[in-house]
Amino acid sequence: MSEIIIVAPHPDDEIIGVYEELKKKENKITVIYDSETEAKRREEALKLKEHFDNVRNQLFQTTIPQPFIQKGNIFYLPDPYFETHPDHRRWGFSGEQMARAGFDVVFYSTIMNTPYIHKVTNPDKKREALEKVYPSQKSLWEYNYIYFLFEGRCKWIF
Repeated sequence: MSEIIIVAPHPDDEIIGVYEELKKKENKITVIYDSETEAKRREEALKLKEHFDNVRNQLFQTTIPQPFIQKGNIFYLPDPYFETHPDHRRWGFSGEQMARAGFDVVFYSTIMNTPYIHKVTNPDKKREALEKVYPSQKSLWEYNYIYFLFEGRCKWIF
């Protein structure tokens, strides 16, 4: 069975952008965060396994480690065109290179400015996960509900 590799430039991006995949119990998931993540955010990120028991690995890296780059895996990376944060775009462009090389890449949105967003099936559960795992970031979604009401993912065809 393939493994899902979620690249989250910042801790909380994995829940904001790929929550619906995280909540599927049958998925085996590895989350890769940018290695320049500050200590407090790293500590919060490691609480992800308490909320999602299908998360097998959490790594802080500058690139996707070679053992995970396998044709059978599915890679979720930030959309390099619709995302505006430089870290998201950098990781997204890596995803574009992987997609062009034939890997199974799905692009996701964290700011919900894409034409492919949809409503989340259970937004209360998503908000609960965000608040339990990332309490320091609560001000992001406290008044801006897009972070837990919507998600967007797409695959590119070449």
